[in-house]
Amino acid sequence: MHPGGPFWKNTSDGVWSIPKGEYDHGAEAPLDAAKREFEEELGQPPPVGDLVDLGEVTQKAGKRVTAFAVRGDVDPSAVVSNTFTMEWPPKSGRTAEFPEVDRAEWFTIEAARTVINSAQATFLDRLVAIVERRPGA
Repeated sequence: MHPGGPFWKNTSDGVWSIPKGEYDHGAEAPLDAAKREFEEELGQPPPVGDLVDLGEVTQKAGKRVTAFAVRGDVDPSAVVSNTFTMEWPPKSGRTAEFPEVDRAEWFTIEAARTVINSAQATFLDRLVAIVERRPGA
């Protein structure tokens, strides 16, 4: 998914992301948070199926991200994101509302490596390794 808001409007490489968000480690399990964030950010429930834990990575700013994969079909044109409000333009005193996600797309693994947050590219490597180990892959 591509982040919404004015800062990312004309940027593609290295800014795409999996659905993610903060959660209370004591009150919510990572998988429950992942499902909740998927629905909040994409406006549809995650596909139903056998989930694969892709582990955790730490992004440059220190945010830890845990990811899960599931085989399924999501229509990128049906994405409807939640929104956030911020002062825009900066120091104008005015606020504007923006979608947290402005678009979603399917990519080949090679193209995804170019556009995804560099730390999250590790999830692509892990997923490819899992798929290649499975019979009939």
